Amino acid sequence: MRRALDWGIIALIALAVTVLPGGGPALRIVMSVLSIAFLAAIALLGFRLYRDNQFTLDSLSDRQRFVLYASIGVAILNFTATSRLFNAGGIGVLVWLAVLGACSYGLMWVFVSARRFG
Repeated sequence: MRRALDWGIIALIALAVTVLPGGGPALRIVMSVLSIAFLAAIALLGFRLYRDNQFTLDSLSDRQRFVLYASIGVAILNFTATSRLFNAGGIGVLVWLAVLGACSYGLMWVFVSARRFG
């Protein structure tokens, strides 16, 4: 019963946003605020992970650290270029997937090589 009430409230809010005048701009503002909050939470998580694993990052070799930071940076650039690459058609999607795969491979290489003894 509680779940049905929750879904009913969400449905009423959605109905109000679509029916009431000015609902579209208000929804865009709410979505922008939620997007900014989500990105800020991701940035805070990244900072927290950096602080918690600072000794581990300092113990990596220069090459491993370069590959780690380059993979993260290129992945972020790839996500910011998502709309442009997807609008380019099928080749853009393939490039997006290839870049994301290369970044994932770089991160995995750093993880495996840092855990290897000797």
